[in-house]
Amino acid sequence: MAEGKIPVNTVAEREKLFIALYKSAYPAVARYISKMGGSFDEAKDIFQDVLVIYYEKAVSGTVHLKTSEKAYLMGIAKHLWFRKYNVDSKQVPLDGFDVEAEENAQPSDHKILHFLQTAGKRCMDLLKSFYYDQLPLSDAAALFGFSGVRS
Repeated sequence: MAEGKIPVNTVAEREKLFIALYKSAYPAVARYISKMGGSFDEAKDIFQDVLVIYYEKAVSGTVHLKTSEKAYLMGIAKHLWFRKYNVDSKQVPLDGFDVEAEENAQPSDHKILHFLQTAGKRCMDLLKSFYYDQLPLSDAAALFGFSGVRS
């Protein structure tokens, strides 16, 4: 589609457009959300919101594509996911910690456990990606949206 307005002449044209956008962009959005720890249902919800936002902007003529539609939709999806992720990451359940490990822990282990319990979901995901997944710092910085490795 060219920059500007979506052709909204008929329902069939809109349906055809949505099917084309879904086939071209949804797999990439679903992979991204899955990679960022989201579920299939969350990916579907985010993509539905992406289509609504894109459609509203295109109908009003405020879409200015500098790349492909797929890249534009992916950008909207990333923005929506980070917004949702920031809201959800403020409340992280600590149900998965082992109580037996606490009983046998040394004093320094208590400090580490305390810091891990107070860390947010994003912090835990960053630590996991570096220590468990062995992701290089430059890749982790890009993945979590930091401006550089030292951030």
